[in-house]
Amino acid sequence: MTISSLEQASVGAPVTRGGISVFPIYVAQTGLPPMATGPLAGLIVDEVSGGTVPHLVVTNPTDQAILIVEGEQLMGGLQNRSPNVSVLVPAEERLEIPVSCLERGRWGRRESFRPGTTHTPRRVRRTKSREVAKTMAMSGLRSGDQGKVWHAISSELNYMDIDSGTDAIADADEVYKREPGRHSAVEELASMGPLPGQCGIVIAHGRRVVAGEVFGASELLKAHWEALIRSNLLERPTADGRPSATGALKLLRRFAAAESTQSPGIGLGTEHHIATDRTSGQALTLDNSVVHAGIFAA
Repeated sequence: MTISSLEQASVGAPVTRGGISVFPIYVAQTGLPPMATGPLAGLIVDEVSGGTVPHLVVTNPTDQAILIVEGEQLMGGLQNRSPNVSVLVPAEERLEIPVSCLERGRWGRRESFRPGTTHTPRRVRRTKSREVAKTMAMSGLRSGDQGKVWHAISSELNYMDIDSGTDAIADADEVYKREPGRHSAVEELASMGPLPGQCGIVIAHGRRVVAGEVFGASELLKAHWEALIRSNLLERPTADGRPSATGALKLLRRFAAAESTQSPGIGLGTEHHIATDRTSGQALTLDNSVVHAGIFAA
């Protein structure tokens, strides 16, 4: 399954709560090797020697590859971070990965890293992915633009009326303490989990399709399911109208057909970076199969 195979994806009936719809996505699964991902995968995350904002060190002590997903929140360390790209860490290997800061006002009080319960919100990820795609095309670096990421975080916190002492996007979770109805919707959808064979989602606000997330296997999606639901239901809908399955498929096909910058992955696989006037995002493939793709409408 290459990125172009997303053009052959199928979509199921959406679940809609509070004007936000979650479409189940199905693609042909072609037998990726065993891999783990998510909070229980066993990955060890730490600062690089001396500590730097744009890099972390990850160690895979297990006997199978571990997938790090672009958009995960890595909480703790000297400050909270998020991977700039998806990385497939080989078994029993140690890698340095590029990250962006998600907490502008803290550098210190070093803590052990832990997985966040919520993925980075869509608009912050979109900003990060577009900038990483630009630097990859220009220089082959996955550095992005930290200033633009901080600005996107500030905008999200203002939009959600969240007062964060360290400008941490993780504090957006306060929305769920403040709004019991929204929290109940998250708990309901999280408890549903992916449907049998489902390996992705497309998110729509009313009739407007805004994002997609596709994994190479249903169990990979399952490991990130609740964190993805939480991040998408943080938002208020940006459009009204009826959700469209045709629109959901168009987003995947537009992404699959877009021109991309490709490079060997930091670990296993090949990276694909896309930034057009209509869509952006990144994908990681292995042996012609999609491992993970994060997709954002303009």
